[in-house]
Amino acid sequence: MRRILLLTAFLVVMTATAATAKSSFPEVIPLPNGWQPEGIAVGNGTTFYVGSIPTGAVYRGDLRTGKGTTLVQGASGRAAIGVEFDRGRLFVAGGSTGKGFVYDARTGALVRELQLATGGGATFVNDVVVTKRAAYFTDSNRAVLYRVALSKNGNPATSAQAVPLTGDFQLVSGFNLNGIDATPNGKTLVVVQSATGKLFSVAPGTGATKEISLGGSSVPNGDGLLLHGRTLYVVQNQLNKIAVVTLAKGFASGTIARTITDSDFDVPTTIDRHGKSLYAVNARFGTTPDPSTPYSVVQVPR
Repeated sequence: MRRILLLTAFLVVMTATAATAKSSFPEVIPLPNGWQPEGIAVGNGTTFYVGSIPTGAVYRGDLRTGKGTTLVQGASGRAAIGVEFDRGRLFVAGGSTGKGFVYDARTGALVRELQLATGGGATFVNDVVVTKRAAYFTDSNRAVLYRVALSKNGNPATSAQAVPLTGDFQLVSGFNLNGIDATPNGKTLVVVQSATGKLFSVAPGTGATKEISLGGSSVPNGDGLLLHGRTLYVVQNQLNKIAVVTLAKGFASGTIARTITDSDFDVPTTIDRHGKSLYAVNARFGTTPDPSTPYSVVQVPR
């Protein structure tokens, strides 16, 4: 009997400890007022990073405490849209600057500034994914991906290669390629076309695309992507929801299994994950920004 009582007491303590640990992660994390965020990346441990669209600044915070500070100061000629963490570096998509930026995730120092889009004309470098061998940036106005080769330790090359997209993907009026993610081996990329709500797989070596059939469904206003196994999370920004897509083997097709919504969503744009939670950044595109406008990151179960 004494052993049973001790075991019961131990289980009660452990359950309470686990509940306390879970509740210690805030469900809503405030960002600096006026920040105008878009991209988010979770780094080592509970560290996260959020970029500022108009300034190119990057905020570094802690998912457990909800506290943080500016890691990369804003600068003229910079912007921060999609953000990706890889091997101690931050890869940042530069929007209408046509550039990509790489920063040291510990010090905030600029590692590389890359001119991705060339030849003039409209460009919007929107999002980025990093595989073992390269970083790939999307352009919402052009039918290309920008490939930046990486060394064995993840250091980026000094120039980028434009990879023209062929196959099923076609440019349309409005916003085109937006979010991007990759399989763990880097052999397949997945992208979303915001204007049509279509998903595509991309062969990174050739740029050949194939539409991922959703059986007549679509993900309009598709923005940030997160691929976990054969589950693809698609943020639908203006619709304030995240579509959860179950992909078939080979990614030829998929089914929207469910959607995630939250009363704290206010035009979420991109997501990343930590443990069993997703973290979505509220861009609040429907709100006129000023220096006092509040912004936040929202935690939801995945």
